[in-house]
Amino acid sequence: MKTMPAKTRPFDPATYLDNEEGIAAYLNEVLLSNDPGFIADALGVVARAALGMATVARDAGLSRGGLYWTLGQDGSLELCSNSDPKAYLA
Repeated sequence: MKTMPAKTRPFDPATYLDNEEGIAAYLNEVLLSNDPGFIADALGVVARAALGMATVARDAGLSRGGLYWTLGQDGSLELCSNSDPKAYLA
């Protein structure tokens, strides 16, 4: 007898990040991974959850599509040591 595969829906953590404490806890766990792709993806998740990608893209001077690409797991997120990270967390 054949078994049917389970039907699942894609998981989007952004739907659960509805307060600052949840966002902080999520980012803390992600940063512990030291995985640049995971960190970039998590920043995108937080951007979607907190502000919306259109707002973040406009403020960053990027197109919405460019921001999705940059903050995706295969994106090219580059963190510069000479920038002030607090400026992005305000």
